[in-house]
Amino acid sequence: MLKVGIIGVGTVGASVANILRDNKNIITARAGKEIIPTIGVVSNLHKKRDVDIKLTDNIDDVLNDDSIDIIVELMGGIEKPHEIVKKALQKGKAVVTANKALLAYHRYELQELAGDIPFEFEAAVAGGIPIINALRDGLSANHIKSIQGIMNGTCNYMLTRMINDGISYDEILKEAQNLGYAEADPTFDVGGFDASHKLLILASIAYGIDAKPEDILIEGIDTITNADIEFAKEFEYSIKLLGIAKKVGQEIELRVHPVLIPQDKMIAKVDGVMNGISVVGDKVGETMFYGAGAGGDATASAVVANIIDIARRGKGSPMLGFEKQPGEKLSLMSKENISTKYYLRLEVADKSGTLAKIATILGDNSISIEAMLQKPLKNGSANLLLTTHTCVEKDILKAMKEVENSGVVLVKPAMIRIEE
Repeated sequence: MLKVGIIGVGTVGASVANILRDNKNIITARAGKEIIPTIGVVSNLHKKRDVDIKLTDNIDDVLNDDSIDIIVELMGGIEKPHEIVKKALQKGKAVVTANKALLAYHRYELQELAGDIPFEFEAAVAGGIPIINALRDGLSANHIKSIQGIMNGTCNYMLTRMINDGISYDEILKEAQNLGYAEADPTFDVGGFDASHKLLILASIAYGIDAKPEDILIEGIDTITNADIEFAKEFEYSIKLLGIAKKVGQEIELRVHPVLIPQDKMIAKVDGVMNGISVVGDKVGETMFYGAGAGGDATASAVVANIIDIARRGKGSPMLGFEKQPGEKLSLMSKENISTKYYLRLEVADKSGTLAKIATILGDNSISIEAMLQKPLKNGSANLLLTTHTCVEKDILKAMKEVENSGVVLVKPAMIRIEE
């Protein structure tokens, strides 16, 4: 028999307790032993919760209880959960967490501390999609060439509605907030930070790369306009917020930002609040993982799966998938050295010589134009919409600054990267 203490009995925590109760027979059969949710820690004992386990507001009631075998951490945040998880591991208790922010900053330290103590975190990335185990176990024979992931359902829902229904960013943000998909302060989601935490976890498993959110390129969806949507449709692209990890030589690109992606790509078809992750291995080729990336039951399903794994195995396997680091030492590619294609939106004075001036600036920075579309605006200006051939990030950023100061561009230029 294994006893489980749940720290944070919100939507997901309550669902974990109820799944362990409701599906007790099949879970016991699969785990080989009975798993009992024993106690939950909450911040407010007076709030009504749909669970039938004992509740406390004192974390020590769980940490100091020697009968508790597994700690499930679902409280969110970084530093307080960090201290709690460390204490649990120091006491020899197995840990399951869904806390991607905690792992984005402390995953290597916690792996070292855990040693042979089971530490699982499937629910930290893409909710109910079993991407952690797929990368760590199912694809372990492969060198991972690339990962592209839609890992934030809020952004995907908003972009899907903007593309399919022509709704503006401001309108759809309000709708997403009213539906409960976006927070009152939506920055963590729409700014790309949530997706970046998940990408860093996947990159550690795929490449053994240690990076923090501050080290990688992160951009959100808040600058996307209807003009960008129209261009995407005309040239048969979709727009998605992707987390991208890519092996280039001995370097790893890590970046989160909106992308234009061809509509016929599998990941371009992932719509609404759903998540999708494409992984390309050198032997298996492309594999695609699709499912609910959030929600109480979907996320709790991944948490309970980790608890069952612990019950089966007892001893923990390496948290991030490597018994020892591979012989090749991979390093993080500098943001400015990323190489891809780009889409540019420039609101310009609609007069002769404008295009020639812009083309000259781009050419002087080793950037060539692949396609162009001009859309007149009501105020005597025009939207000049361009795509480039493959070029280097530092070159496009320098060119964009020069274009902005050229005297022919009326507002700050916008840019979206293209992944084909």
